[in-house]
Amino acid sequence: MMECVHVAVVLFSLLSLGQSAPATNCDILTQPIQLSGRDQLLGRWNYMAESSDMPGYTELSKLFTGTVWRNLTAAAEENVITSIQYQKMFGLCFTYSYNMTLENNALVLVHPYPPTTFHLNTGCPDCMVVYSNYTIGKTSFRSLQLLSRRSKVSAAELEEYKKQTECLNLPAAVIMDVEKGFCPDPSLSKDTKITDLTSIFSTTGSDDMNLMDKILKKVKGSSFLTEAFSKFSNSVTAMFEN
Repeated sequence: MMECVHVAVVLFSLLSLGQSAPATNCDILTQPIQLSGRDQLLGRWNYMAESSDMPGYTELSKLFTGTVWRNLTAAAEENVITSIQYQKMFGLCFTYSYNMTLENNALVLVHPYPPTTFHLNTGCPDCMVVYSNYTIGKTSFRSLQLLSRRSKVSAAELEEYKKQTECLNLPAAVIMDVEKGFCPDPSLSKDTKITDLTSIFSTTGSDDMNLMDKILKKVKGSSFLTEAFSKFSNSVTAMFEN
């Protein structure tokens, strides 16, 4: 059953600066900001909300994701950032790590899928809004994430982000339930059990992505994916309650 939990986390994960007042103009809200270097991106970032046009993303997110945070550190190579992500699901903590390269004002990732991400304008002083374009198989998808140094953002900051999703014609965002608490920082809490999925992600290849693309195309517009994972979620929850 734990292997199924790991697969579910991987599936969902494939699916996982200024100080002015919140803006309302779409031209401003969707304008990429200039990154002066990787240093401004380093440190802990807590996920506040995310939107994606990947089929089934909203339903899967509501079923599986409690809270997510990631820690960005400078790698030895110039302009390379190591990201370690911590995701809570079913009361358990999972993690995986990967490298990103800062190129031409964008962050480029190779595994488990090759997205290109840009940071957009935001009136939140300690937030970043990340717009990603990525391809699974032969199909392209988009996502928009709101992350903050804080564990909670204001209503105005959240509304500004929601307006950005509208400007980009993305689905309504899934708001993370931060009241469930985040996985602890392993550097501060050594006794916490965290399952590392990095090896699973690192072995994900083009054949896996093509298969995922076919699955997503088949379930698009249907309730199959939601119903299947809802049953799986109930089974896993019951397993950990017993």
